[in-house]
Amino acid sequence: MPYPSIQARFEIATVDEFFKVMFVIICFYYFLIQSEMEIEDGVQRWLVNTSNWDPSPHQFSIAMSVIPQQQHSSITRFVKIEDRKRALVSRLLQYALVHQLIGIPFHEIAINRTAQGKPYLEKHQNVKFPNFNFNVSHHGDYVAIASEPICLVGLDIVSCFIPGKETVSDFIRNFSSYFSRLEWEKIVNAGSDEDVLDVFFRYWCLKEAFVKALGTGVGYKLDHVEFHHKDWTNIYVKVDGDVLNDWSFWLSELQGRHRIAVARGHPRIATENFKKTLKQSHFDNDFYKLGFHLPNPVFVMRTVEELCSLFPHMELNA
Repeated sequence: MPYPSIQARFEIATVDEFFKVMFVIICFYYFLIQSEMEIEDGVQRWLVNTSNWDPSPHQFSIAMSVIPQQQHSSITRFVKIEDRKRALVSRLLQYALVHQLIGIPFHEIAINRTAQGKPYLEKHQNVKFPNFNFNVSHHGDYVAIASEPICLVGLDIVSCFIPGKETVSDFIRNFSSYFSRLEWEKIVNAGSDEDVLDVFFRYWCLKEAFVKALGTGVGYKLDHVEFHHKDWTNIYVKVDGDVLNDWSFWLSELQGRHRIAVARGHPRIATENFKKTLKQSHFDNDFYKLGFHLPNPVFVMRTVEELCSLFPHMELNA
């Protein structure tokens, strides 16, 4: 039986090595894609319309029973039922999202707040995301939560109505010191009173989302935070005149004249208190870009009944 020539053996070896290399490359990209898909799962946007929930006192008590006892006072301190509903739904969203996304049993979930009031999940060994953090907001009819696996996330909702009987000009004048000169000119020159109020709340919503992402308190110099946009898309921010290129913003409209803003940015400029709650605040550039360029999904509407169904032995309609 003739043996293959040297050239033939070389070609066989070369083809064999080629397929081995291709197999390794395919496996690498498969696991890379799988990793990115798992990371992307950490980007969540949930929304509840509390005006659609009219619980009896018994139903409200049942829903509140799943929240740790030490947090009950943060709900019952409100006098009006609408305020109590928003406070309760905010906490239900936090516990339900952490449980469903990360798989931590409810009795093991520990959510606390920094000195500046930003909620965070106490470090847990089962958290699969590199830098899981979330933010909540409630105003008017809506309560929402947003989470990110790598970047900081900030969230704010505004109901575009003036409380009381103030005129638009009197109302916005109370907040003039929180806007840059350019922003203020855009607001007061927007047109009709309705247009002025709309532009005012758009800027306010973005500013709040930004400082909430950082984890700062009300003392942050908001007039040093200046937003720019093109028809309210391609939004970017300047702080003390410098553009923050590692931040992205999205502004959307909800029914009933509500606005909602999401901020996503680099953890390195978060407050020191909030940095301590994160797994890491420094990333190599490629890894940060992975988180920075993840899709920003639309908000998924949830009901209180859906949230409560995630809790064991919860019968809200009982």
